[in-house]
Amino acid sequence: MEPVKNIDTLLAKLKSQGAMTSGTLAKALNMTSMGARQHLLRLERKNLVSHFLEKASIGRPKQMWQLTGLGHQRFPDRHADLTLQLLDSVNSVFGAQGLVQLIAVREQQMLNRYQTALSTCKTLASKVSALALIRSDEGYIASVEKISAQHYLLIESHCPICAAASQCQSLCRSELAIFQQCLGEKYIVQRSEYLLTGDRRCSYKISVND
Repeated sequence: MEPVKNIDTLLAKLKSQGAMTSGTLAKALNMTSMGARQHLLRLERKNLVSHFLEKASIGRPKQMWQLTGLGHQRFPDRHADLTLQLLDSVNSVFGAQGLVQLIAVREQQMLNRYQTALSTCKTLASKVSALALIRSDEGYIASVEKISAQHYLLIESHCPICAAASQCQSLCRSELAIFQQCLGEKYIVQRSEYLLTGDRRCSYKISVND
């Protein structure tokens, strides 16, 4: 079997790019299609990946490969159990208002950090790129897709706080508000995809406010 330096590299590619053919994956990993397919079949036996057929506009359907739920677990939440326990404790001891205050403190700390990171950025492209970089540092596997000169997509292929966000969706609303505040009134931030509603990732459309 053709070697892969780190099988997590293959899984990370499926995590960040979504479903793809073995040929596309092979090209991204600089290996042969047969080698990629062999690895995928081995990972499928371990229930880390699965495949499905996608109808093509011309010709036969394409065999697409994607991560399974178990595969997604290779990118676990950051201290998920402890975070959930702390959220429960805050709610029990200080009530709902205490939880609101906790999120507000977190939001302000993040906002300060993000504003500092974006302070020297002059263009929308540089601002979104800087935001993606700091989000990646925090574990979100963030990337940027240019739609047009005035529209960009901030893509987050992993959510390191997913377990906490599932229990307390105010965390997600808070992050959306942080993006909007650190970018300012010149821009509009809209959530395009949302992991907690069944999408495979979170993404945000960031546009110039005409």
